[in-house]
Amino acid sequence: MSGARTFHGYRRVDGRVGVRNNVLILSPTGLTSAAASRVAGLVRGTIGVTSGFGRGQVTADARLHFDTLLGLACHPNIAATVVLSAGDDITGAFVNAITATGKPAVGLSLPGVHEDALALVDAGVRAATRLVRDASALRREPCSLEDLCIAVECGHSDATSGLVCNPLAGRMTELIVDAGGQAMFSETVEWTGAEHLLANRAASSEVAQRIMRAVMDRERMVRDSGGDIRAQNPGPQNRAGGLTTIEEKALGAISKGGIQPIWGILRAAERPQGAGLFLMDTPYFSPESMTAMVAAGAQIVMFTTGAGNSYCSLVAPTMKMSANSQTCVRLREQIDFAAAGAVDGTAAVDDLASAAIDKLLDIASGTLTFGEIVGEGSEVVSRLGPSM
Repeated sequence: MSGARTFHGYRRVDGRVGVRNNVLILSPTGLTSAAASRVAGLVRGTIGVTSGFGRGQVTADARLHFDTLLGLACHPNIAATVVLSAGDDITGAFVNAITATGKPAVGLSLPGVHEDALALVDAGVRAATRLVRDASALRREPCSLEDLCIAVECGHSDATSGLVCNPLAGRMTELIVDAGGQAMFSETVEWTGAEHLLANRAASSEVAQRIMRAVMDRERMVRDSGGDIRAQNPGPQNRAGGLTTIEEKALGAISKGGIQPIWGILRAAERPQGAGLFLMDTPYFSPESMTAMVAAGAQIVMFTTGAGNSYCSLVAPTMKMSANSQTCVRLREQIDFAAAGAVDGTAAVDDLASAAIDKLLDIASGTLTFGEIVGEGSEVVSRLGPSM
C-alpha cells in the first residue's frame, strides 16, 4: 500500500482539512430545535444539529453539552455556522467561540426577534443562504493521509467482525497513523476483558493507568446502578452472531485500532494533540460515542458491522463496512465496503485493505456514502446528570 495516496479536501484557516463543506444550523437549546430544523430543511447545503436540552444543565454535564456542540460547529467539515438559541447569552457564547477559530458564524436568538419563532426561521434562512453562497466559492485542494483524523466504530458485531472486518479497519488505521494522521476509537465498556492489552500498548505508564481506570470506572458505575457488565455483554444479537464471551467480543473490538502505540485517552469531544492512535472514554451506544469522536475532529467514521447498523454521523461521512456475506447482500444500499471475500476465500485481506483505503479516500474527496444519500445522519450529545 503506497504512502503517496492523496485526496482532495478543503483547507481551513486553522490548518485542518474538511472532507465536506456544509453550513451548520446549530440549535443548542430545545426551544429553538424546531426552528433550526426548518432552516436546515429549506436551505440547500446546510445540515441541522439540534439539542433537546441546553437550559438547566450544571457542572460537567453543562460543559460536555457546550464542548460537544462547539466541537461540531468548529469541525473542519463545517464551513460556517448559524446559531439559533433561546437566549442571547447562549448564542453569544457559541458565536464568540466559533469566530475565535477563524470560522464564520451568525448568531440569532428568540429574544432578538421578540420571541417570534417564525421570524427566527426567516432570519435563519437569510443568514444561511448567504453563508452557503460564500462556502460554495471554496475549492478542494490536494491533501495527504497526514491530514486525516479517523474515528473507528463497531456496532451489531458478529464473528466476522472480530475475524475480518475489525482487523481490516485496524490495518487501515495503521496506514493512516504511519503516514502521520490521527485515529481514535471509543466505547470504553467494549474494552472490558482486553483492557490490559490496550494498557500494554500505552505510550506511557500514565496513559496505561488511565486506560485501566476508565474501564474500572465504567464497571463500577454499572454495578452501582444494579447492573453487571459481564452478565449483559455480549448482547443477544452478538451471541446470535457467534460471539460467546465478553473477552472474545473485546478482542474483536480492540482489533479495529490495529497494533499502534496508544498516545492518550481522551475525554468525550476532546481533540487529540499530535499524530497517532488515541482512545476516547465514552458510552458504548454508537450515536453517543460517534458524536463524541466527531466533535473531537474526526472527518470520517469507519463503522464496521456484522448484522448491520443504520446509524451514521451527520457531520462526518460514515463508511459502513461488513464481512458478513448475508449482510452485504441484504443491505447492499447501506454497506459502503464489502469485505466478505476474506471470509469465503475469494479475496486476500491485504488486497481488501488497499481497496478499502482507496474507498475511504474517494469518500474524503467527495464521493457520497450510502448514509449521506439516504439522509441517515444525526448527532447525539451525552448527558452526565439531571437538569435543574
